[in-house]
Amino acid sequence: MPKSDLDRPVLIVQYENEPSQHWPMPKDEVILGRDDACDLPLKERPVSRHHVRIFREGDAYFIEDLESRNGTWLNGEKITGVHPLYDGDEIHLALCVRIRFIGSGTTTPLTSRVPPAGAGRLRLDRESRRVFINDQELNPPLSLPQYRLLELLYNNPGSICTRDRVIEAVWPEAMGEGVSEQAIDALVRRLRDRLAELDPDWQYIVTVRGHGFRLDQG
Repeated sequence: MPKSDLDRPVLIVQYENEPSQHWPMPKDEVILGRDDACDLPLKERPVSRHHVRIFREGDAYFIEDLESRNGTWLNGEKITGVHPLYDGDEIHLALCVRIRFIGSGTTTPLTSRVPPAGAGRLRLDRESRRVFINDQELNPPLSLPQYRLLELLYNNPGSICTRDRVIEAVWPEAMGEGVSEQAIDALVRRLRDRLAELDPDWQYIVTVRGHGFRLDQG
């Protein structure tokens, strides 16, 4: 039975300094790239003519880098070949186009990688970029760098995120230019301080010396 637009995932496309665009996937396989013949043509010149393929197999969706010239990043990690997509995943094409993958309500396996609501003290609402701790909203909202760092850790529960992955996720425009360790440490401190406003007795962000950072949900 054909899937309606309401049943299909949505790609939220964000160019720098422009409003985001919501694009419901019209079919189970789409090509994104600079070529006008692509299902979703992208205007940025660093994007390859045929950059990535997003496709469905069974109840799951996948992304494939089509040997793009300037690369594809998934949640801050550069990828090659085929990788699974999960609800809320963030894709960067050539570090100039940001795309968020929002899974449909019928594809429940898409959400299996992140903790469900109530599974820990901390919860993110990715659509609105709101942060909740013990069901209390953090207000005022986090700055964009703080949110990007927290989202990276939240999307990789139990995993250590290296400093390079932090740079790719938080400062994608600075890749190749270098971001100091002091800048990363300062961002981690500020984010810890913000989370402590609602839960001062728990250390959410754990520094793994010599490796990086991980999130401790409690």
